[in-house]
Amino acid sequence: MKKVFTVKQRGLFVADSPKPFKISRSQIEAFCECPRCFWLNHKKGIRRPSSPPFLINTLVDKMLKVEFDACRAEGKPHPIMIDNGIDAVPMAHDQLDDWRNNFKGVQHLHTPTNLLITGAIDDLWRKPNDEAIIVDYKATAKKDGVSLDADWQICYKRQMEVYQWLVRMQGIRVCDTGYFVYCNGQDASGFNEQIKFDVTLIPYTGNSAWVDGTLLDLRACLDSPDMPEAPEDCEFCGYVTARASVA
Repeated sequence: MKKVFTVKQRGLFVADSPKPFKISRSQIEAFCECPRCFWLNHKKGIRRPSSPPFLINTLVDKMLKVEFDACRAEGKPHPIMIDNGIDAVPMAHDQLDDWRNNFKGVQHLHTPTNLLITGAIDDLWRKPNDEAIIVDYKATAKKDGVSLDADWQICYKRQMEVYQWLVRMQGIRVCDTGYFVYCNGQDASGFNEQIKFDVTLIPYTGNSAWVDGTLLDLRACLDSPDMPEAPEDCEFCGYVTARASVA
């Protein structure tokens, strides 16, 4: 079924409102990618066209959480942690269910901007010194194996760093090194009602120093009455420009 494009009328930014304006981790990424698209979304209600949900990825996330939660209940490390020499166990925390919930997530009011920053993490692990490790699940299907080397994967790195920043804002000591549990679907001679995944643990040492400055820039973008310039590498803005040229 086709989806009709609509301009949203609710949830728009109001500059003089005393109420904190909620900004998700994904919208921080949207701002980093294209301030113009971000501004149009939150000021004019013109969102980027949506894409179909990645339901296989969602299922992989769900099943990984089942596995790690079983280890969490026993206070034992998951086999992938043992195999990779990670001295940690899945972390028990009374807010973990909320922090994983897409409609709640980890929340922090950034007082310099009056922005309520939110982000739903996948998992937390706990080191013997009680430092928390941020963990994110990824799923794909690639012949050449998985890494974080592609230019577009800067979004994964920023995602990790925002999560690290958010959890630190809860008063929790967070290890600079987080991990991506990367599940890569493998080719086979037949389907046979199953897909085999190779699971790779990829460490990433984050640096969240950019977050506060970016939030100040993001707020300034929201406050501005003028639409920002389009970056050269925004595919959405490029499409709009090309479409207008033949209208």
